[in-house]
Amino acid sequence: MSGEEAVPAAEVPAVIPEDMDLMTALQHVLRKSLNHGGLSRGIHEGTKVIEKHAAQLCVLAEDCNQPDYVKLIKALCAEHNTHLITVPSAKTLGEWAGLCKIDSEGKARKVVGCSCVVVKDFGEESTALSIVQQHVKSQ
Repeated sequence: MSGEEAVPAAEVPAVIPEDMDLMTALQHVLRKSLNHGGLSRGIHEGTKVIEKHAAQLCVLAEDCNQPDYVKLIKALCAEHNTHLITVPSAKTLGEWAGLCKIDSEGKARKVVGCSCVVVKDFGEESTALSIVQQHVKSQ
């Protein structure tokens, strides 16, 4: 290992409000999943997890400019009964998935866009997870 230390992703606040919206809840769920090593980022990693029937949730960016990419992810999710949630921005999804550097003030810098994230392990139970699961069941 090199002499550099990995900068941990921004910490999820311990107290989660009961009345949070879906996007805030999804952010918390993705951070917890990332901390537990249960997140696959990008089309290559994501499709492998979906095809192994290990995917619990797939998150797709709406601003993805590759129609074949979107079509493939949606088809795989439908075929393997994987729940799909869309978010407006790939940059936001990349930040939530830990594809950025966190500066000393806790702000995300050098964010890399990510069009697809697949959750294979949610980590621990939380209020945010129950909000996301309720939304998925209602679709």
